[in-house]
Amino acid sequence: MKSFACGVLAMVVVAACMSASPKSPPEWEIRQQKMNEITALWAQIRGWRHDARMDLDPPPALLFELRAKPLVEARRVCPNGHTVPKSCGDICVLAEDICDNAERICTVADELGKTDQPAQEKCTSAKASCREAKQRCCNCTPTPEPAP
Repeated sequence: MKSFACGVLAMVVVAACMSASPKSPPEWEIRQQKMNEITALWAQIRGWRHDARMDLDPPPALLFELRAKPLVEARRVCPNGHTVPKSCGDICVLAEDICDNAERICTVADELGKTDQPAQEKCTSAKASCREAKQRCCNCTPTPEPAP
């Protein structure tokens, strides 16, 4: 009888363990996943900057200017009602893509906390890249059409 009770108890324990929810990943693993996402998005911004013949990193003065400002201020460059000439469409689409990446980077960085310096630095860099690309879009002048 004793062995039967032990067998039943063992089956109950196994069943309980099988139905238990899986452990959530440790905090360091979650942080690493979020930093990997930030780094991938940031690298994509650098690639776009390269394609647009911009320096890979924004100037230090722009980083300093935008460090404590929200992304919405980095996006706010063009005057209201600014119309983008067709020939400037590529740089303006690129600017939107950079700003979209910056938004995600800053969201994830904020999830990691304001004291997570590497994440916050990537956010600041992304905001500065957004501002710089938006400035290029707003300052773009249409290319003259060739004379017939």
